[in-house]
Amino acid sequence: MPMQIVIISCLTHIHPQVLPSTSDTGKRKSDLQSDASRLQSPAKRQRLSMSGFPESIILSDVKSIMTFVHARLNDEDKLSAFLRKKISDLETDKRELVGVFGKTGAGKSSLINAIIKEKNLLPSGSVNACTSVMIKVEANTRSLKYEAEIEFITKEEWKDELWSFRQLLDNNENQEKEDNDDYRDAVEKLSALYGQEWRRSFENPMDSKYFKEIPEFLQSRRKILTCESANELSAKCIKYTRSDSKQEEGNEGKKWFWPLVKCVTVKVPNKPLLQHVTLVDLPGNGDCNKCRDQMWKGIVGDCSTVWIVTEINRAAAEKEAWEILESVSSLIGNGGECQQIHFICTKSDLLDDSDDLSSADIHDQIIKRNIQANDGVRKEFNKRSKIKKHFTDDSFKVFTVSSKEFLKGKHLSPEETEIPKLQGFLQELNDCHSETVNYVYGAYGILSLIQGANSRGVKVKKGEAYAELERIMILQLDNVNNEMEDTYTAFKKCLDDGVEKSKCTFGEKLKIFLYRVCILNLVVTKQQI
Repeated sequence: MPMQIVIISCLTHIHPQVLPSTSDTGKRKSDLQSDASRLQSPAKRQRLSMSGFPESIILSDVKSIMTFVHARLNDEDKLSAFLRKKISDLETDKRELVGVFGKTGAGKSSLINAIIKEKNLLPSGSVNACTSVMIKVEANTRSLKYEAEIEFITKEEWKDELWSFRQLLDNNENQEKEDNDDYRDAVEKLSALYGQEWRRSFENPMDSKYFKEIPEFLQSRRKILTCESANELSAKCIKYTRSDSKQEEGNEGKKWFWPLVKCVTVKVPNKPLLQHVTLVDLPGNGDCNKCRDQMWKGIVGDCSTVWIVTEINRAAAEKEAWEILESVSSLIGNGGECQQIHFICTKSDLLDDSDDLSSADIHDQIIKRNIQANDGVRKEFNKRSKIKKHFTDDSFKVFTVSSKEFLKGKHLSPEETEIPKLQGFLQELNDCHSETVNYVYGAYGILSLIQGANSRGVKVKKGEAYAELERIMILQLDNVNNEMEDTYTAFKKCLDDGVEKSKCTFGEKLKIFLYRVCILNLVVTKQQI
């Protein structure tokens, strides 16, 4: 059975209220995304059970369809192999990713700690230290322990980096080094892992002696840390997540493993707020380390919600925050996952010259500045038409928060810190989460991709047929042209021969005629004389 018939058959078996029609093969990815987003939108709380069928039956039917499609695909080409993997991945329940982006020191870690009510989970507050790797925070649904799952880069990737570092250091030996970001990056990573030994010649940087505490790296496995408390886990994780120049310079014998870490997933017990949600804390953009500066761009397209975090005293003018917003808006325009943008102004409790103010005056000034910051951000947003066209009023929201006040409550009530609003939003994501919605949405995307690829294949075949027809027509026209050339040549030869023959025949007759005329004239003339 042709693949197109298989796909159409699959689509017609899905209830129309569950899955939009794919008869329009010309739909762009963004169109498909908008169709699917109507199934997932937290604001509308639209669940598949509203179609009149139990979710269990819908999920079972769609899984049967995808099993059938999976069996019909082969591994003869890359597209089929890609589709088989995507169908297999549907079995993994997709979590809602909330990306927390912002400049180093903006208060991202403190914000996450406050929202999940774990004051000391993610380290924060150090001027010299900064988060150097991607950190995912989610609920631990299997244990009452605090756990951290550390994923390393591959050995090959680190070897490639070491080779690049060696080339960079050799080429910059006699050049200005302070202004070279790549040079500083190399020095920072080498100093973290090897101390000062790298400055002296060392033969084998991949020697196991450098990785005694992390044999998992050489074994290409993930390292698991398990603790009883958030404080204990935070202390153990620092060497895998944070860089601190003072510590690195002052503790030559202490190892820091963050240069080898790709991602750390922190799992926290008893957090229903994170049951289906993962908060992603990214290294600060704008950081001098170019790798960290670009890291957020690799994940923003997978986030269903983006939190752009910046300090309140420069929220409207923060260049990096608006750069993130521009990147997010382009991904939305191209059919990305992101559906919600939250612009979060942090540290709203910090005021200049507040020592002589009463608590009531401090409260009033905080509230006043919060309103001004909110208005300023929205005015700046409205100026940017290129960004604004990708958003609705519901998808862009501004929050003015104070993590410190939420935990201590010295001048503001919990509601005035606006942390509860963000908690409420995460609860909505949990409430609207559905394994069936995610599976059907993913299946719909795969079937649409197959149908679109099949349609493009038909167009290719039509093009090939047209080209072949054109080639045959040109060949036959050449044959006709050759025959016409031969006929024309023969006809012209006959005409030319006839003309020559006529010249010879009628020339003689003309001479006789003219001779007779001359004789006649002579006779007439003689008679007249």
